[in-house]
Amino acid sequence: MSGFVTVAMAFLGTRFQLTVEDSALLIASGMFPHVWKFLWAPIADTTLTRKKWYLFSVIGCAIGITAMSAVPLNPQNLRLLQVVIFTANLASTFLGMSVEGLMAHSTPPERRGRVGGWFQAGNLGGNGLGGGAGLWMATHLPSQADPAPWISGAALGVAFLVGSAALFMVPDAVAEYRNTSLPRAVFGAASELWQTIKSRAGMLCAALCLLPMNSGTATNILAQADVAKLWNANEDTVASVNGTLGGLVSAAGCLIAGEICARVSSKKVYAAVALLLAGVSIAMALSPFTKSAYIAYSLAYLFVVGLSYTAFTGFVLDTIGKGSAATKYNAFASLSNTPITYMGLVLAWAQTHFGERGMLFTDAGAGIAGLLVLGVIAWVIGPIRDAQKGAVCQVCGYDFAGLPKGSLCPQCGPAAAAP
Repeated sequence: MSGFVTVAMAFLGTRFQLTVEDSALLIASGMFPHVWKFLWAPIADTTLTRKKWYLFSVIGCAIGITAMSAVPLNPQNLRLLQVVIFTANLASTFLGMSVEGLMAHSTPPERRGRVGGWFQAGNLGGNGLGGGAGLWMATHLPSQADPAPWISGAALGVAFLVGSAALFMVPDAVAEYRNTSLPRAVFGAASELWQTIKSRAGMLCAALCLLPMNSGTATNILAQADVAKLWNANEDTVASVNGTLGGLVSAAGCLIAGEICARVSSKKVYAAVALLLAGVSIAMALSPFTKSAYIAYSLAYLFVVGLSYTAFTGFVLDTIGKGSAATKYNAFASLSNTPITYMGLVLAWAQTHFGERGMLFTDAGAGIAGLLVLGVIAWVIGPIRDAQKGAVCQVCGYDFAGLPKGSLCPQCGPAAAAP
């Protein structure tokens, strides 16, 4: 879903009278529901099963991406496109919640790093493959609706539906708080979220989500036609690098990071990757604008983004436990989409005023600054000591260090409170 907007529509936008900032607005429209999805995440936790939510959502996504590709891409339709993109991504938030709930309930702690790698390989790999396939079909297949050939979106919609066959391979996760009213259930899920956020790990995770490092938004600017042509990159190059090939490379980064996070703290990996991503942006800014440089640095950037996404997922899974998984995961995921949204607009502004090199330096500087701020926050909350140090959950053995007295167990939810 997001790949079709960030790769296919972003590239075609500047070709059909949309500015770089117009394309950034379309991308931000798709990100907006993901920033606020924590508000309706308790609905996915407390009603229906995760599989049913997936099926309802995937149908909405298939219809949404078809409608998205059927609206002609021009300045006159900018507001309509924003509404359609927003609505389609609203449906996709429930699809994500169902997957996250299934993942949290069926993954043992020792495998969270690897599962996070596969989860983000599907996320970023699907983003690249969907975006690349959408752009290739939009520029190569004949259509009377050009420059918004509906067939590209319809084909991806069918792929969405076919992908739901994977549901047969995983165990379902039933709704939580099934024997209570919806308002009480939502309150219970929100209470568990608040207990998690109050912990030291929860505070650090929230800060990590809001800071402007590892956003990976430079790719959204580099994928636009007016920008890519400065490196002599045409639509086929963009479709390959930021689409299909980029999806495979970022997926590889996700899987490699999964193995690393199985051995090293996800938090440490995330910090190291932030420096690595800033280095790639600086190197690209200092290098000649050639097609080979565009390909090499874009793929390197996407590989590092894959590393960062897996480290983020591992950190969040360690923080949230099993109880109200969709609510807690999406609270942090929503926060993490905030810098993706505002950095996309910041980098578009920087490209307009300072050119491509200035945009890349801005991306690198924001990442380094964010990492420094995170270090200060970790130092400030580091001395916080929990009165229950040494106390563990009597059901699953969870260590309550860092949680206030009387907290619910993040692993078991309301099933066990701290002694």
